Amino acid sequence: MGRYAVMTAIPYVNGKPHVGHALELVETDAYARHLRARGDEVRFQTGTDDNALKNVQGAEAEGITPAEYVERVAARFVSLREPLGLSFDDFIKTSTDPRHRPGVEKLWNACAERGDFYRKSYAGLYCVGCELFYAEDELVDGRCPEHGTVPDLVEESNWFFRLSRYQDQLHELISTDRLRIEPATRKREVLSFIEAGLEDFSASRSMSRARGWGIPVPGDPDQVIYVWFDALGNYITAPGYGTDEKNFQYWWNDADERVHVIGKGIIRFHAVYWPAMLLSAGVRLPDTIFVHEYLTADGMKISKSAGNAQDPADIVAAFNSDALRWWMLRDVARNGDTDYTDERLLTRANEDLANNIGNLVNRTVSMVGRYRDGVIPPVAAYNPGAAALRAAREQAPAAIDAAFTAFDFRRAAEAITAIGDEGNRYVEAARPWELAKAERKEDAAPAALDAVLAELVATCRDLATHLAPFLPDAAPRIAAQCGDGGPRVADPSPVFPRLEAPAS
Repeated sequence: MGRYAVMTAIPYVNGKPHVGHALELVETDAYARHLRARGDEVRFQTGTDDNALKNVQGAEAEGITPAEYVERVAARFVSLREPLGLSFDDFIKTSTDPRHRPGVEKLWNACAERGDFYRKSYAGLYCVGCELFYAEDELVDGRCPEHGTVPDLVEESNWFFRLSRYQDQLHELISTDRLRIEPATRKREVLSFIEAGLEDFSASRSMSRARGWGIPVPGDPDQVIYVWFDALGNYITAPGYGTDEKNFQYWWNDADERVHVIGKGIIRFHAVYWPAMLLSAGVRLPDTIFVHEYLTADGMKISKSAGNAQDPADIVAAFNSDALRWWMLRDVARNGDTDYTDERLLTRANEDLANNIGNLVNRTVSMVGRYRDGVIPPVAAYNPGAAALRAAREQAPAAIDAAFTAFDFRRAAEAITAIGDEGNRYVEAARPWELAKAERKEDAAPAALDAVLAELVATCRDLATHLAPFLPDAAPRIAAQCGDGGPRVADPSPVFPRLEAPAS
């Protein structure tokens, strides 16, 4: 049994959560549930990044304080737990959580003791949305490549972090996979960025430009710690860095794996800035950074500013949690962006869940009820007609585990649908209704039908087990239909009813 610290990125709380935020939460949740199911000890952490300048701007636009603004919006992210079926163990809000500021101050002081800060005056092009300075050659037609906005010209004197000092060390760690970045395309992207030469970055902002919002620089109250330096610290402040060293030792230093799940737009911060900060402070690095792609709408990144950001809670209310989770884990590509539409969600849910898995479960439970009064026959040791089905079932655990290890959620889901496909083919080939008819005429022994029914129940129980990380609501329903491991099936009831698009 291993010990895993699994963490999502923490989004800015400058608006309602959208379906793009839900993707990262659902992927990380499925990964954490899979680890738990195989016996690992898991701490799944998420939260919100409250101390960004654009949160201050959002509060000013509404005429309220930043504290009121971030608390209200952060609550919307916390509330995703129920509709998305999330199992996170910890949710940190960086503006109010008492663990966060002491830990960030400790991190800053550790880097300062290493001599990795110096004061410098400079001017640069700053994107408030990214909270990042861009060089002119990084812009696209003079605009931020992430947000499409024109950066502000900012001139001030701030503290800089000596990122350049860690260039060779970072390259060595990443190229040798001591710091593993998945998928390989993102690893190559980070290595190219490092090879181009790392420049020191501004690690603080003036208190006046931050509007007094954020964590003051220790020993320099006229400066606020740069929001990314602050926000990245959440991964260690939540388990107790700076406040609960015993818990931090257990869940960070002594964990077998420290895993970050992030979107591709923030890879520079997580795969370059963050490891350098930890190297400076003498803190253990994460082991793995999985970088997921974006959800898009009509080929455009989903965002509040683009006006194409569907609320995941609304999607769940219109359909259900199973449908949204399954689409995200079964349809979203590991490489390349994926367009979200209600139609795609409906198609996938109906094809895989209702027509395939749900159909198999309903047929199985109904036939056991009809032909054996609900009593499940024992599984036959030898059943040559079920060879393909048994092969799919036997291969699934290793295939699913390997897919999760590679963060290939689509491939893991395909191993499950393959069992459903083989199960339905087995029903058509074995034709249990004809075996029942022959049995009644005494033209066939009961053992023939028993073998088929027992095989099908065992298959559906396997499906319930494998689906648990994907569909935590539906998996227990399947298990209950199949008797929860007991001797009898329940009365049949559709596990996955067919979905229809809401009336316009």
